[in-house]
Amino acid sequence: MIDFYYWPTPNGWKVAILLEELGLPYNMVPVAIGKGDQFKPEFMAISPNNRMPAIVDNDVEGDPVPVFESGAIMWYLAEKAGRFLPDDPLGRKETMEWLFWQVGNQGPMAGQLSHFVNYAPESAGDYGRERYIREYDRCLGVLERRMEDRDFILGDYSIADMIAWPWVLIAKPLGADLAKFPNVAAWRNRIKVRPAVQRAVDLGKELRRSGPPTAEERKVLYEQTAESVARMAERQS
Repeated sequence: MIDFYYWPTPNGWKVAILLEELGLPYNMVPVAIGKGDQFKPEFMAISPNNRMPAIVDNDVEGDPVPVFESGAIMWYLAEKAGRFLPDDPLGRKETMEWLFWQVGNQGPMAGQLSHFVNYAPESAGDYGRERYIREYDRCLGVLERRMEDRDFILGDYSIADMIAWPWVLIAKPLGADLAKFPNVAAWRNRIKVRPAVQRAVDLGKELRRSGPPTAEERKVLYEQTAESVARMAERQS
């Protein structure tokens, strides 16, 4: 059994998709990020970066294995199951390239854009939003070129698709128009109809935010420093 520390966001969906596609038994453990669950010492022992998703693999010999950071989790699970990860060295190299691209480029740019679109105060002005809409657009262009001659990022459906897809699923709410990225739009729809993907996106949907964050939730989510994280962890212990 895998303990899956999760909250229904695009970053959480990445790992949920893989777990559902693999059919691995898992126990979903909600991490209420607006309430500060990510700062609990027991969670930070699993995820030192105080971010979900994270897993603990109990189906191993010896002590359970914790894994944090979405790219590392997906590589670990795909390798464990022997699926959605190429066997040959060049294919694995390409997989690693696209995982790193997602966690270093597409994900952070989309996440920052989401912040400025959905959560930043009016006093922030337009600079941040415009900066990240351009970067998100650039990343969509990277995917568009990649999809010119293939159905999936590596040719066959893989963890490279699963990790990148959630931040494209929500392109419209982020203010992007996929009409100018027809290859990406077709790829998005190709994955969206998969039953495992639909189950993953629905996971914990009752936990989703129904309105804007409160002032206290904003502080928890967006105003942390090293010192404040240490204080939060102390209060949670």
